[in-house]
Formats: sequence, C-alpha cells, structure tokens
Amino acid sequence: MTDLPPHHPLSSHPLSRRPLDRRSLLRAGAIGTGLIAATAFAGGRASGLVRSDRPVLTHGVQSGDVDRHSAMVWTRADRPSRMRVEVSTDPSFARSRVVSGPLLTPETGGTGKVRVRGLPTGADVHYRVVAEDLDGRATSEPVVGRLRTAPSGRADVRLVWSGDVAGQGWGINPDIGGMPAFSAMAARRPDLFLHSGDTVYADNPIEETVTLPDGRVYRNLVTEAKSKVAETLEDYRGQFAYNLMADSVREFNALVPSYVQWDDHEVVNNWYPGEILDLPEYTEKRVDVLTARALRAFHEWHPIDPKRAEDGRVYRSFTYGDHVEVFVLDMRSYKDRNDGDPRRQDGRILGERQADWLVRGLEKSTATWKFVQADLPIGLVVPDGEDSPDQEAVSNGLPGAPGGRETELAGVLSRIARSDVRNVVWLTADVHYTAAHHYSPDRAAFGDFAPFWEFVSGPLHAGAFGPNDLDPTFGPKAVFTHCPPAADTSPMEGFQHFGEINVDGESGALTVDLRDGTGASLWSKTLQPE
Repeated sequence: MTDLPPHHPLSSHPLSRRPLDRRSLLRAGAIGTGLIAATAFAGGRASGLVRSDRPVLTHGVQSGDVDRHSAMVWTRADRPSRMRVEVSTDPSFARSRVVSGPLLTPETGGTGKVRVRGLPTGADVHYRVVAEDLDGRATSEPVVGRLRTAPSGRADVRLVWSGDVAGQGWGINPDIGGMPAFSAMAARRPDLFLHSGDTVYADNPIEETVTLPDGRVYRNLVTEAKSKVAETLEDYRGQFAYNLMADSVREFNALVPSYVQWDDHEVVNNWYPGEILDLPEYTEKRVDVLTARALRAFHEWHPIDPKRAEDGRVYRSFTYGDHVEVFVLDMRSYKDRNDGDPRRQDGRILGERQADWLVRGLEKSTATWKFVQADLPIGLVVPDGEDSPDQEAVSNGLPGAPGGRETELAGVLSRIARSDVRNVVWLTADVHYTAAHHYSPDRAAFGDFAPFWEFVSGPLHAGAFGPNDLDPTFGPKAVFTHCPPAADTSPMEGFQHFGEINVDGESGALTVDLRDGTGASLWSKTLQPE
C-alpha cells in the first residue's frame, strides 16, 4: 500500500492522524437523524436537507459479499458526486490506498458501491468513504467502517443471523434505542452477518404511535415513504432508507460485513411471480411490476455484488476459511402459486436451476460446515393468510409423502444424501420467533435423506409470533422454541431474536446460540463435524 499525498482530501481529515478505537469508529460512522431523513434527489439536491458547499454521506457505510481478497463497500450521497474509498489495515490510516468508486447520481437514488480488491486474507480492514464533487474541489466528511476478509485455513469463525426488520408497524422507537437488537449483535463482534430476508416491510405502513394492550405507547419515527405501502421505485428506496435512520443499524453496518437475501416483504406479503393483487391499498396490482422496482431498490441499498449472483438477482455462495461455506438462497423469485395443489409432484420453491446449483455446490464444497441461508423454513406450516388452506412456504401442511413444493426439497435432500454430503445446516428467520429443529428420517414419512439441523431466529425488529405447527413429512422435532404469549408482540416485550454460530478453528466444532434481543443466550448446542 502507498501513502496518500498530504494534500489529498482523505489524508487531510483529522481522523487520518490518530488511531481509531471502536468508540471513535462508531462516532465517526454515525450521522444525525435529521440528515438521514433525506431519501431522494431533487434536481441535484437532497430532499429534506439544507445544501452545504460540499457533499454529505447521508446513510452511513456498509460492506458485504466479502471473500478472501475483496469486499463490496456501499454508501449514499446527497448530490451527484464520485464515491472514493480509502482502505488500510492500520486503523490510523497511516498507510493506505484509495479506490475510485462509481458516480452517485439520481439514477441510483444517490447510492453506489464498489468491490475493493487486493485486500489481505483473514485481516481486519479499515475503510473510510467520501463523496467528491464532480468538479473535484470539495469532498464530504469521511464515514469510517471496518470489515474482516475471509480467512484461509482452519480459522475461528463467528457469524450471526436474523431477519424481519420494521414489520407489523413496529418501527424505529427512540424510547428503546431505535432498533436495539442491532447493538446487541454488534457487541458480539461477529465476522459476518447473514441477513435472512424481510430486510424491510414495504407493505406495512407505520404510524407515529401505537397503544399497547397494557396502555403504554410505542412511538415510531415516521417518514413519508413509511406512511403508505410501497409501489413506485422511490417508494421502495424510501423503505430501505428508513431503517438506516436508526443509529444502531448504521453502526452495525459499519462494523460487520453482510450476506443479504430477500424474502416477501421487500415487495408485498407472501408474493409469488405472476400474482395479481386484490388489495385495495395498491393501485399497481401486478406483482411482477412491483417486484422489478423492489429488486432494483434492494440492490441499490445493499452491498450485494450482482456479478456474484448466479442470475444477477440473489442466490450465490461464499467460502469463509476451511470450515465455512454459505449458500444464499432465493426461495421467492422462482416459486409456484401459493394455492397450488399440495398433491402435485412438480411443485417448486427454488426452481430447477437454483435447486441444481445448490446440490452441485454442496457436493463440490470442501468446507467442514455448509450453511444454507434460507429465507423460508422447511418444516414449519406457514399458511398464506389466517385460516387459509393455501401454503406460503415449503410445507404443504399435510402428513404423509412429499407433495407440492415438498417434492422439490425432497429431491434436494435425497441428492445430497446420496452424494454423502455431510454437515449441512439450514439457517432461517421469517416466522418471528426462535427455534431449533432436528430433522430425521427415523421420524419422517419420507426417509431418503440424512439427519440435519435447522435453526430459526428472528425477528430483529418486528412483531413477534409463534410457534407454528410442524409438518411431519421430513420428521422434524422442535428441540427448543422461544416465542411470545400473544401474536404481534411489540419489540418492547423481549421477544426479538438473533442466532450466533461459532466454529472452532482447531477442532471444527460448531456451537450455536439462540439469543434474545439483548444478546443473552436462550439455548446453546455444540455439534461435532462428521
């Protein structure tokens, strides 16, 4: 790496002249709520901001899709400008290099991201981002982040996972620290965050206050975008911008790289391709139109590398040292209708191409543990609507042999068992409680698969529910559950959750902890590799 010249705008900032501890890093990464409220460009100006004579980074920084030698870095500016990223293994940035990123323009809502290459393996990498005016005469204040590149060899690995953010009308509440589970995850100092979907609730408007059953009042920060269902591209952009109003979310993003997937609420509840809505709040009824807008905003606002996705959308895989490989699924974009006949033998939830990609990837993987990052659970019954016979997830809700979408999953499980693929663990969220499920052919109506674990943990910040019924087709057993006494329990009641995985570098042993929103472990189990 080379030193920056003294006159360079990145080297002139006071942060470049002193080491950064974690407190300094978080303070540097935080931006006041008044600035974060801006979500759209307006004639080169940021809506809701007083224009200064230099660009402003409005929503912090994020990193993601990290591998051994590179990572995606993301930010957003309040006006047309050029993104630049300074990287260093030294927290003082005494020795660093600068990577030129894309133009930040109205075409992407001011967002931009760049893959920063040439990073050292298994190292803490410090980065700071500025936006430079198009004339090159002024730059924004830098915003600082940190990431850890994927290791080589038998390294210790810690990852956390969860999903479901700002759902059921429970938004950012200043009285409880905004979205406090993100701070609890940051305190665990993970290497990675697997975001299991429902990254936003584009179909759940938020009101300023909600009166709880005991008379207390839940207070929400509210923006124009969150006051209605999302339909336009700008509406969807506003959904993602909203979550970044929370200090805890921005601070977490600045510290922990993510592998992000989507589920349904990025578009509309329980959607499937080709669906036509009958909901009165929507003027655009064609789900395929809404999905195209939502997917564009989803990619704009997350540090996802579309070049790593198999079809440029969502599903992709990453190795993280000798012990860990993560397979990020998309169980939304290729599924069949929710009201499909559960007796059919051609149901789909992944689609033929993705199912084959998953099996072949698992077969080729040399990692000790293969984590399938799924946005829907396997054996839980998830009806498409209250008291509906239609099913939203994999399970068809019926005992006996696989039917409907279960047939596709049965094929996946059979193929990996016949290939003797071992140590496959499924991680998911979606159902808004936490649970440990063990699947065994000894208990199953369908027995052509190897036993495996599925760990469920959520929500991060949404209404809490559960438990759901288990479909017996694949022989699941609920070893542990933690859920509220009543449906749609607010984040004030202690039923927010995330999961944590620790893999020991020397032995390869895996320890899973299901944690509550404060970070306390509710249940723990250590698995030995086979």
